[in-house]
Amino acid sequence: MAIHKALRGAGFEVTPVGIDRSGLWHLADPAGDPFAAKGPEVELAVPGGRLIGTDSEFDVVFPVLHGPFGEDGTIQGALEMAGVPYVGCGVLSSAAAMHKDIAKRLLTHAGIATTPWSMVSGPDFAADPAGTVARLTSELGTTVFVKPNQLGSSVGVGMAAAESDLKAAIDEALRFGDSVIVEEAIVGREIEVGVLDGPRASLPGEVMSANEWYDYEAKYVNEDSRFQVPAELDDGEAATVRDLACRSFSALECTGLARVDFFYEPDGRGFIVNEVNTMPGFTPISGFPAMWEASGLSYPDLCRELVEAALR
Repeated sequence: MAIHKALRGAGFEVTPVGIDRSGLWHLADPAGDPFAAKGPEVELAVPGGRLIGTDSEFDVVFPVLHGPFGEDGTIQGALEMAGVPYVGCGVLSSAAAMHKDIAKRLLTHAGIATTPWSMVSGPDFAADPAGTVARLTSELGTTVFVKPNQLGSSVGVGMAAAESDLKAAIDEALRFGDSVIVEEAIVGREIEVGVLDGPRASLPGEVMSANEWYDYEAKYVNEDSRFQVPAELDDGEAATVRDLACRSFSALECTGLARVDFFYEPDGRGFIVNEVNTMPGFTPISGFPAMWEASGLSYPDLCRELVEAALR
């Protein structure tokens, strides 16, 4: 809704399209609040890029989609084959950033510190759960986080504070995919930086979670969680984390936009990359637009810049 309003205000003609749970595309009612994927069905012509089922012509797609099929390179690949410009990262960077193990390997290869981790496949865990749990706690410590390897928004993520909890956390995460990553639990501040083409970085922001850690409830349910921007960092710290965000953006060959999330241990290892998110939340109060607003780029101008970058 907010992107639609901002782009219309900037003089663009905007046609909202929604995707229902079965994967069918629909023209959304532009008067709906919120939009719903319940209008006439349309299909993307490959090649050609025309929306079959409508007379609308379009020049660029702004995919405001999260999770599998939205930010993992899938929709990006379909748009590439259709020959349609689109906002955001390409197929490779979208897929790499969504695959937590691959992203961490690329960041590590580029000399960028990331959360210590180990990947566990479903078949390997099923073959030896006790041995896997023992190995993980030996490598990463007793308290760890368990995440589906290719998912976002903290879905399926759990914290295990003892070996007895770890098996259950891995079982839960494997409900959402064929592999999981297990990470060392880092006690530190949660710092985020927005990155645009250049690359250039926004002022950093800081997550103030109302819960013990920034889980799904803290992100989307608990209204006591807040996002502070700019984060309380001195000039040297801010410069360091902004540089690391740009380096991470380049290491994954991102284009358009990304949000880089860090843990910060002021008296320890410094800034440690947690994840790179290639399609961050984009409401006017979401972290990514808020960081750019604090950096001098308004929400409408941010939307316009992303569309213009896609067209270039």
